[in-house]
Amino acid sequence: MAVQKSRRTPATRGARRAHDKLKNPALSVDPTSGETHLRHRVTPDGFYRGHQVVAQPESIEDEE
Repeated sequence: MAVQKSRRTPATRGARRAHDKLKNPALSVDPTSGETHLRHRVTPDGFYRGHQVVAQPESIEDEE
């Protein structure tokens, strides 16, 4: 079993943890719909890079 030879200093521990922070998500604005979305993802409206790639389903109205 591996046993450390000496204790890690707080500076070394902090240097290792320096890259563990959370980064902000990369956002993009679609040129057609103007909607903000995650990069390389389809917008909720179904647009990707200015083109409609996913058709929105027709809303079913209740017949009374």
